[in-house]
Amino acid sequence: MNEIYDMNPKPTIYHEKQVKELCALHALNNLFQTRGTFSKSELDSICSRLSPNVWINPHRSMLGLGNYDINVIMAALQKKGCEAVWFDKRKDPGCLDLSNICGFILNVPSDYKLGFVMLPLRRRHWITIRQIQGNFYNLDSKLEAPQLIGRSIDLIAYLKEQLDSKEKELFVVVSKEVEEKQLWMNQYALQNNIQHTNTNHQQNHCDSPDSASEYDYRNRDVECLKVTEVRNCMVRRENGS
Repeated sequence: MNEIYDMNPKPTIYHEKQVKELCALHALNNLFQTRGTFSKSELDSICSRLSPNVWINPHRSMLGLGNYDINVIMAALQKKGCEAVWFDKRKDPGCLDLSNICGFILNVPSDYKLGFVMLPLRRRHWITIRQIQGNFYNLDSKLEAPQLIGRSIDLIAYLKEQLDSKEKELFVVVSKEVEEKQLWMNQYALQNNIQHTNTNHQQNHCDSPDSASEYDYRNRDVECLKVTEVRNCMVRRENGS
């Protein structure tokens, strides 16, 4: 008897589901596709290193249930040799070089529930998107199962749709080397971006400061330290300085 083999078996996908306010923890573990890549205690430790000797840590919820901010995610990724690069939503996601990208972390607004009661509070929710065996999946911890997005062209369309919302922010997760050489962006798009930046820089010598084209981090919905500031803070704390 001839045996029939499935030539396209469904991939095995690790998918952590939502517990308390630990979506950042789930997003990190779903990104690396391994249970226990990070633990709550590790993220709490990062919070303490980022803001030592404070009664209320600004990088997590007051009750210590989670709700970690982007600084914690950045510092956690750096432990694994990765960086989180904020994506300027004014750019077309088509400029991304997907072959050099580990995954994406999307930050979206989220309603807060206590049981079945919707409370008038707003939280920020972290979602991982990454490629597994050729297809991209939405690994949102609030989903019952991973959601298939599709191939590269489907991902670009999906990201465009998500970034149409001013309340959503996208972070591109790459290796340290890729971040340093900016290989996460197509070289053609990168060259155009450099030329555009140089043009804006020349214009800004004549314009007022309010007309500067650079993104103002103070106006962002998500608190975000520059990657280098997070790294330097972690190094100083680990050296005991």
